[in-house]
Amino acid sequence: MQTPENILKKALLAGQLQHGIWLTSGTGILAEMAGNAGFDWCLIDGEHGPNTVSDILPQLQALAVSGTPAVVRIPNAEAWMVKQVLDLGCQTVLVPMIDDAGMAQDMARAMRYPPQGNRGMGAVLARATGFGTVADYAQDANEQVCLLVQAESTAAVANIDAIAATEGVDGVFVGPADLSADMGYPDQPDHPEVEQAIDHLIARTVAAGKVAGIITFDETRFDEYAKKGVTFLGVGGDMVVLNTALRGLAGRVSR
Repeated sequence: MQTPENILKKALLAGQLQHGIWLTSGTGILAEMAGNAGFDWCLIDGEHGPNTVSDILPQLQALAVSGTPAVVRIPNAEAWMVKQVLDLGCQTVLVPMIDDAGMAQDMARAMRYPPQGNRGMGAVLARATGFGTVADYAQDANEQVCLLVQAESTAAVANIDAIAATEGVDGVFVGPADLSADMGYPDQPDHPEVEQAIDHLIARTVAAGKVAGIITFDETRFDEYAKKGVTFLGVGGDMVVLNTALRGLAGRVSR
């Protein structure tokens, strides 16, 4: 066996728009459904979803069957959290709350084996290597992992050029909700000042030659963000889609 090619990273670095969905249910069944729905990627959310490492594993397995690339958002910018999801076999990791280049560099090093980083050498025991059947994993893994860091604070806006320029950071993902709150406009991601900051983050990321990402549930904005250079575009969440469908059905039959 060989180290799997990260087809999502390849597409993103080629500038191809990739649409995806957030998975917060914590269940392999919904991950399987989402994986077979036709998205370019599915993100398992360990920050705001009830997803422990044990919950993430069956969802990665379900997505592997569908062939849809998996992304995992870890709960916090901690090297040990990066190591755990990489050893589970995830190749693309989203890290929240990155405020400066120092934090970005720490995460970039956590993603990679020495000498480029400081990832622990234990994957021979893990799913990432097929439990030891991928002999060249330690030599090839650094090229196949993909790090996306979240810019979602006023500090990140001020430091975006340094964050985007950090070696080993493949892309910057804008978190509109936390950014609006940090700017003093909670639940107002469409406030003019917040939108100006979002546009700035996207523009500076694209200018640095890195992947720009964002999530919006507003379908009218998909093309707008694509035109601004976003190629990692979150277009919804499993629980929002399911809740909307259930309430819609209940509403129709209760008339």
